[in-house]
Amino acid sequence: MAILGMPPIAPVSVFSSRSQECIKRLVAHNAESLDTLVNSIPLLQLTSQTHRTAKYISRTTAKMRRAAVLVLLYEEHGHLRVLLTTRAKTLRSHPGQTALPGGATDDTDKDIVETAYREAYEEVGLPLQHPSIHTLCTLRPFLAWTRSLILVTPVVAVVADPTILSGLKASPGEVELIFTHPLEAILDPPLSSEEPLVAPNSKLWPSDAEFYNYTDSEWTWLGNSTYRMHRFRSAAASITGLTSEILIMAASIAYGRLPSFECYAPGQLTTINETLAALDPAGFFTWTQSFAQRGTKVGPTQQQVTVSGIAGVVSLA
Repeated sequence: MAILGMPPIAPVSVFSSRSQECIKRLVAHNAESLDTLVNSIPLLQLTSQTHRTAKYISRTTAKMRRAAVLVLLYEEHGHLRVLLTTRAKTLRSHPGQTALPGGATDDTDKDIVETAYREAYEEVGLPLQHPSIHTLCTLRPFLAWTRSLILVTPVVAVVADPTILSGLKASPGEVELIFTHPLEAILDPPLSSEEPLVAPNSKLWPSDAEFYNYTDSEWTWLGNSTYRMHRFRSAAASITGLTSEILIMAASIAYGRLPSFECYAPGQLTTINETLAALDPAGFFTWTQSFAQRGTKVGPTQQQVTVSGIAGVVSLA
């Protein structure tokens, strides 16, 4: 995979001027890292509490598994689109839900970028080491969960020659459907009005909202913080949970603006370091066990759960 630098070394001229600007912003992005909690504080302001919090985050993350997802962009009619999948209905966790290609790191992966591409190859047949696929950046890690807590790093890439996408094929048993969505419609949902969206008040979009809705939930095991779960109507299952969180961040960076809706609930944690500092792993375990004992899915209104980037649509099989 070619890696874009600043200035880009990929043939950016094949894109529209607007898409070129999006690509440049993504290339220039510096993601929040897990060590910024201490490094961002002036030396004289460091306190014992700060150090204790940093050590707590370090111990907590050391026990977590790592995963990556691929945010694969391409241009169609002058606009960027993102590749999405729906998970196979036979999967144990989150069957039929919309996701980005991705999964857990493997011992043979040299880095998180390789994890994202390997998983995309396994799930949808995206060619490896293709000269038309260019890595733009990574985003900050997101805290996700399936049966345990996981740190998921999104890798953003762009395809200069979208004809290679015609050869993609869903992996049986892993992926039910491959589809795409306009990236800018994540910031301004009505922009998806020309898409072949699923019917309202249907199984795939059980709402009469035309393009977008959300719910707010409070989580005691995350410092009693509030989380806003976004849902976007699409051509398949709704874009929600971890996938919506990642795409909101990627689109905001690319287009250099905030969404047309309120992204965060009052009191919501907005960074990975804030989230990890507030996390009560024992409380999380108790919370998930309470649902397991009742034989119900974990989450508000029986849906995918995300809390400041906590979500379950990451395959660790």
